[in-house]
Amino acid sequence: MAARGVNTNDAQRRLALDAAVELTHFAYRAMTARPDALLAARGLSRVHHRVLHFVVRLPKPSVGDLRRTLGVSKQALSGPLRDLYAQKLITYARGAQDARVKHLSLTPEGRKLESRLAALQRAQFAAVFDAEGAEAEVAWRAIMRRLAAHEMAQARFDIGEAPVT
Repeated sequence: MAARGVNTNDAQRRLALDAAVELTHFAYRAMTARPDALLAARGLSRVHHRVLHFVVRLPKPSVGDLRRTLGVSKQALSGPLRDLYAQKLITYARGAQDARVKHLSLTPEGRKLESRLAALQRAQFAAVFDAEGAEAEVAWRAIMRRLAAHEMAQARFDIGEAPVT
């Protein structure tokens, strides 16, 4: 279903929009290729990367917080959490008010791995943003923010306004 006011019936416009979808696909592959290789060496995958990424960026998230942020079920999250725990990359602490609640944090080894993964992706973004300039970066952020708005609202996640340098 097309968004209101967007003409997707025009063949040229449809081709341009298809190209945007394809660019997003290949850009995502490019952004995850090196981290995926690093994870694969440990028997881990992209889902493990997402868990590490958000556990370190959310303030002592509960398993429920992480599920909401990632938009996954308990079942989908339990295996990756078990893997990360087995590799001593993540740890659990019981909630102070409710012992049934598990709060997650990264171990020093988990922080080290997450830092390496994040550094690879930051370097890619820095190179592209530096090459394209601040105006292009601002435009890219606006587009991505609009694309992500609904999902971020559902997850109750706000990245705030990142400064462009």
